[in-house]
Amino acid sequence: MTNSLQIRLQKAIADSGYTSRRKAEDLIVQGRVKVNGIVVTELGTKVSVKEDAIQVDGTSLDPTSTEKLYILLNKPRAFMTTLSDPEQRKTIIDLIPEISERVYPVGRLDYLSEGLLILTNDGSVANMIAHPRYEIEKVYEVKIFGRMNDYILKTLRSGVELEDGFAKPKSVRVIKQLPTKTWLEFRLQEGRNREIRRICEACGLTVDKLKRVAIGEVNIDGIAPGRYQLIAKNRLLRLLGIDADGQKVKSVNYRSTKKSIGARPGMGKKKTPTLLANDEKFHGLRKSNYYETLDRRKAIKAEIEAAKKAEYLKSRRP
Repeated sequence: MTNSLQIRLQKAIADSGYTSRRKAEDLIVQGRVKVNGIVVTELGTKVSVKEDAIQVDGTSLDPTSTEKLYILLNKPRAFMTTLSDPEQRKTIIDLIPEISERVYPVGRLDYLSEGLLILTNDGSVANMIAHPRYEIEKVYEVKIFGRMNDYILKTLRSGVELEDGFAKPKSVRVIKQLPTKTWLEFRLQEGRNREIRRICEACGLTVDKLKRVAIGEVNIDGIAPGRYQLIAKNRLLRLLGIDADGQKVKSVNYRSTKKSIGARPGMGKKKTPTLLANDEKFHGLRKSNYYETLDRRKAIKAEIEAAKKAEYLKSRRP
């Protein structure tokens, strides 16, 4: 490998648009990457993108030739945040059929969550957005069953102990009261898997809907669910508080137009739910139960189809 200007192998793979830097590291460790025809499994390996030949599973990559794209997508519910799905569910790639370049999402939203996703084939920018040292704030609007009170709100704001450590939102506030549900705004600087849902469940709450509305000052205002917009790299970085050299220059915050409201006591009126949000009656509506219900429905449907087929075959016998 040449001694000209070099970068880490996983970054070169990510810059080519093949996959994210983190997944590129997995490919290297698995022995699926070759540099100049030689298998490389050491993550610290550096390469010259101009002179070294890089292959992944036999596919040649060129980190210098791929056009860099930056996409803001408003993900709807019931779409997978993956490039493909073994269960043939719809993925976010189905929402961007006009994009021919291979792009991948920065961070995730689970199947039932919706809102802002940033997609790119620029590994450097993806790493900046995902890296904890940049402390980029993420804003979510979360609809829960029931009504809030000051005690539940204080518990959420104080943080909870989860199986992977202590989790505390940067802020939580009530932004809308519905007849049977309450909208909350969460602000986080972490990106742990299903963090908000797990915080809510640890406090006895049940999430009905979760939507990410902003990452830094990047937001989905004006982007309809299922639609996307292209954004220039320099504007994207500016809205994240990062300069052209990849240095954090300021903290940026999304300014919501929604005002805070108090955690109201239940009075039996139509506008205010009488059941508290931590009432156990809501637990059967949780996401985990949703998937269990889907599995039960699939099993029942399969049994019905099998019975119909058996009955049909029986009727065909002489």
